[in-house]
Amino acid sequence: MEHLKKYLNEQQDPAAVQKILEKVSDLLTTNEVIEYIAVQKKPALNLSPDCISLTNKRIIFCHPKTFGFSMDFQDFQWKDVCDCHMKEGIMGATFFMKTVRNQVVSLNYLPKSQARMLYRFAQEREEEMSEYRRQRELENARANAGGSITVNTNDQTKPQTSTAIVDDPMASLQKLKTLFDNSLISQDEFDSKKNEILSRL
Repeated sequence: MEHLKKYLNEQQDPAAVQKILEKVSDLLTTNEVIEYIAVQKKPALNLSPDCISLTNKRIIFCHPKTFGFSMDFQDFQWKDVCDCHMKEGIMGATFFMKTVRNQVVSLNYLPKSQARMLYRFAQEREEEMSEYRRQRELENARANAGGSITVNTNDQTKPQTSTAIVDDPMASLQKLKTLFDNSLISQDEFDSKKNEILSRL
């Protein structure tokens, strides 16, 4: 029972949490941990409620079948989740998740306190993943520009390097202008790189 306590803070059904832990734990990858579990609570008797399990890497919708002896899973990497929200009603709350490919998955009849915890956790992950996707877009934009322009993305984990301009200066200026017009680099970065290119003429 001790290992369940961290998942029972919002009065989750201990029996349901126990079943989910046993099933989901077998799916965890290296360094993946279960952060939170929300358990559906329908007005009628429900021996095998649906659940949502949040890990540091994924959001997993769990749908027990045959009285909990089998389980259907829908899992989504946080990097593929673009929006999560909740809607409270008289009989509880519904949690909605939308992916970057516009797939929407939801779970209803959640206790409001648990739905709020899901929402709070998801918002934190959304902020992290929004920055992750922004960095990926910057990298793709640079790759599409020919890889001849290097700008500072404030990523302290990557060494900043200066890439030599090996192609036509006019083409490099055009690529630089495209990055600036799309708000992918700042005015200072644009001016600095432009002066560097012009100095090579």
